Parts: sequence; structure tokens; C-alpha cells
Amino acid sequence: MTTDSPSPTDFIRRMIIEDNESGRFGGRVQTRFPPEPNGYLHIGHAKSINLNYGIARDFGGKFNLRFDDTNPTKEEEEYVQSIIEDARWLGADWEDRLFFASDYFDQLYAWALQLIEQGQAYVDDLSAEEIREYRGTLTEPGKESPYRNRSVEENLDLFKRMKDGEFPDGSRVLRAKGDMASGNINMRDPVLYRILHATHHRTGDKWCIYPMYDWAHGQSDSIEGITHSICTLEFEDHRPLYDWFVEKLG
Repeated sequence: MTTDSPSPTDFIRRMIIEDNESGRFGGRVQTRFPPEPNGYLHIGHAKSINLNYGIARDFGGKFNLRFDDTNPTKEEEEYVQSIIEDARWLGADWEDRLFFASDYFDQLYAWALQLIEQGQAYVDDLSAEEIREYRGTLTEPGKESPYRNRSVEENLDLFKRMKDGEFPDGSRVLRAKGDMASGNINMRDPVLYRILHATHHRTGDKWCIYPMYDWAHGQSDSIEGITHSICTLEFEDHRPLYDWFVEKLG
């Protein structure tokens, strides 16, 4: 790959040129394509592959292919292999950087324990319907769960018992202590883990709790050293939550 900065052809490349000129990330450029292996690629995926790989190629950077495999009930190895084949057909080259969110399940669990120990996360017994009700609306603030003020010790005990398979699907979740009055609904005590007794296509039956997308996604980027996480606008208001996680985990 060339190491010369290309001529800016769009606002994304202009931003990366500015980052490089300022020394941000030490001049590194590393992007990724993070599909969920729950189906075959479509035209939107092809666009994302070409954008992310093209940027890494143009700036002499690195490109990762990472499967966001956090929902075992919908994901299959067939889709993994199909996506790899199609991404290669489109010309993408990730060299030896093929990753899975499931590679990080142990680390994500350890970080969840850290949040609990810091008083930043709690086990909630509300049902999914009650959580939606308590969350509020775009114009009305949410209200706190009656389980929000459990002690650190009780939360650690319950979360470990969740991991050990003691409770049925949907009976408990782990939530971050955000701000139930925030204008950004994503910050209103987001769910980090849910109980799901299902066989995973890579980890088998090792886990019966699985991280939610927002917990796994940003942390996976951090682990892999992704410098430029390019997402569609629907994820724009998720960014403050990713920043909150980074801040709390230090």
C-alpha cells in the first residue's frame, strides 16, 4: 500500500487527512467492516466494504474483517464463509486480520465486572416490556428501575450466576447506569448483557449470556486499534455511549 495521502475526494478522506496532519493516532489509519453473520451480503454491505477497504488502501493503512457474532440464534457458519468469499470477490484484503466479536467474550465479561465493581452497572429484573416502558420517549424522560440501587456485592453475585446458567432466558439483564433523563435515549441505562441459552457457532455452549451490540461493537474497535469507525447516520447518537464506556473503563 502507498503511504502518500491521497487527494481528498470526499469529506471522510478530508477528515482523515486532517487527522494525519495533526498527528492524531500517530498517523495510523485502520478501518474495519463488521457484519453480523445472519445473512448474505447486500448492496449496502458492498458499499461499506469498498469505502472502508478503499480508505485503508488509499492511506497505506490496515483493514479488518470482523464478524459481530453476538446473537447465536440468528447466526450461522454458512453466512461467515459466504461473506468472506464475497468480500474477497469485491477485492478487499484483510491479510491476517480476520476477527470475531466472540474472540473478545472473556474480555467483555471482565470489563462488565469492572463496571459493576465501580458502581456503574447493575442487574435488572424488569421484563423487556417494562424496560421499554421505563425508558420513556423522545419527549419524556425515563424513570429508574426499582433494582437500580442494588449493592455492588449483590450485582456481582447475580451477574456471575447469570453467567453460570442459573436463570432462564429473559429473566434478568445487566444494564449500565447512564442517565434516565438524558435526551439521548441510548444513554438511558442501556442493556449490556442478556441471558440466552443458545449454542454459538464458534463458542458452543460456553456462554449463556451474550453482550449487546452497543457493548461489543465499540469495545471491539478499541481492542483492534481501529482509528476511524465509519458508520451510517443511524448510529450517530450511539457515539456518546461508546465514549461513556471508554471513559468509565479508563
